[in-house]
Amino acid sequence: MKTFRFVALAVLAPFFSACASGEDSVDLLLLGGSVYDGSGADPVIADVAVAGDRIWYVGDAAAAGITAADTVDVRGLTVTPGFIDMHSHAELDSDHGRDARAFLYQGVTSVVLGVDGGGGSGVAERLARWADDGIGVNALLFVGHNAARRAAIGMEDRPPTAEELDAMRAFVRKGMEEGAYGLSSGLFYLPGNYAETQEVIELNRVAAEYEGAIYDTHDRDLGASYPSFGYLNSIAEGIRIGEEAGTKVIFSHFNAQGAHNYGRAPEGAALIEEARARGVEVAGAHHSYTATQSNLRSYTIPSWVVAGGDSAMIRRFDHPDTLALIDRQTREMLAIRGGADHILLVDERLDLNGKTLADVAAEWGLTAPEAARRILRTGNASVMNLGLYDEENTRYLAGVDWMMTCTDGQDPGPTRPVTHPRAFGSFTKKLKDLVIDEQLITLPYSVRSMTGLAADFLGWTDRGYLRVGMAADIAVLDMARVQDMATYEDAHQYSEGTVHVLVNGVFAIRDGSATGEMPGRPILRGGAAFPRTLLAGEPAG
Repeated sequence: MKTFRFVALAVLAPFFSACASGEDSVDLLLLGGSVYDGSGADPVIADVAVAGDRIWYVGDAAAAGITAADTVDVRGLTVTPGFIDMHSHAELDSDHGRDARAFLYQGVTSVVLGVDGGGGSGVAERLARWADDGIGVNALLFVGHNAARRAAIGMEDRPPTAEELDAMRAFVRKGMEEGAYGLSSGLFYLPGNYAETQEVIELNRVAAEYEGAIYDTHDRDLGASYPSFGYLNSIAEGIRIGEEAGTKVIFSHFNAQGAHNYGRAPEGAALIEEARARGVEVAGAHHSYTATQSNLRSYTIPSWVVAGGDSAMIRRFDHPDTLALIDRQTREMLAIRGGADHILLVDERLDLNGKTLADVAAEWGLTAPEAARRILRTGNASVMNLGLYDEENTRYLAGVDWMMTCTDGQDPGPTRPVTHPRAFGSFTKKLKDLVIDEQLITLPYSVRSMTGLAADFLGWTDRGYLRVGMAADIAVLDMARVQDMATYEDAHQYSEGTVHVLVNGVFAIRDGSATGEMPGRPILRGGAAFPRTLLAGEPAG
């Protein structure tokens, strides 16, 4: 009898295609589930065998003579590859977020971090910490334009000097050398918003020197920026940055913002389709919520006011010649976003958490711009913008074949009673709303958007599909019970209907309960796992 446990893929590979004859024993058998392989193909009823961290066999295990140390009956359940969160803020560096439980309960087994331009250049250090400390899901990193700019020139609103641009190039190169997947930008945010397009192209050219590099962008204007850059202009800029540098492009949380852009998703999608037709590999990721989450300063204070940093901003608040202009422009910014009653504070300050900016202003006897400035004097604040996305736009985008799925979310822990539900329910909500209830898209199509499509874009060759030889990242769902439980009023509720989740062959959720295991691995560009000393007592390739 042969037993296979934590054996290197190179050793197992010769057996995969021919497994198995006689009596073969593996670690785990999932028996009789409806298997969706991640390609968009229709499901098949099959057993899935797992040996160590790999999928060993898919088919009729009894006929193949396969037995297992652990057998789980999944008849009547849906078996898929683990979901890939293509734009995440999972807090894997914090005690409360390291196990990624909110994500696992959605079936997510891999998350993309370092996004919105915020990824640092110390990629290897962060990956090593995750490898040593353990994380609940697989994770990868981008290196950020905003982080590079801040390191080189701070919060200055000006082009970089030649020397500063070289320093920014070096920042990006260091991150890429250490395994980053590409350059991320947050051109809506500061200091990224101060950059001209050509600056970002120059930095993306550094990323493009590395095979498979991706430009991941929170583009400059999804439709609610101030002053307006233009919804379509912003998409065109993002495509240009990737096309001229020679990288793939993915638009983060791609959608159109603001009531004035309701129904305009097809226009933005058309620009991406045109770029794809001429050979640019462009894609997007989205979630199904109508609210955004960001920060109060970005939503209420024009970028010129913040030039030079927070101290300079407060000096301008106190200057009578600028105060009237700031006040007027803040009102204009709030109008774009639906008014102060649409700005919900989800900050860790409990006297603010769960109140709208309009509520706080009334409580303090101030106007909304005055209340925003008073809050910002003691630090920026996390906020949601309610109703900024249009459900019809989201439905349209769910049907385009280059659209992946993301949470854009973080579980901030118990310090914020009110927070965005997207970290707890994005993938489940898409399945429940668009597949089960509305039947807008099929389950095979939706699973592809959450698995194989993302894996292909990331350049992975051994994750994202439920096939022999692939990493055993697997989700088992009860589609009759799939339900996102998190709400805007009570976000800290895990999704239901997720029965089992395996990450690298280890149960992270079993029978609907988290196991407390930390089987996630940091993933380098190209798909290799960062060496992990916790596996077999020595580094793995």
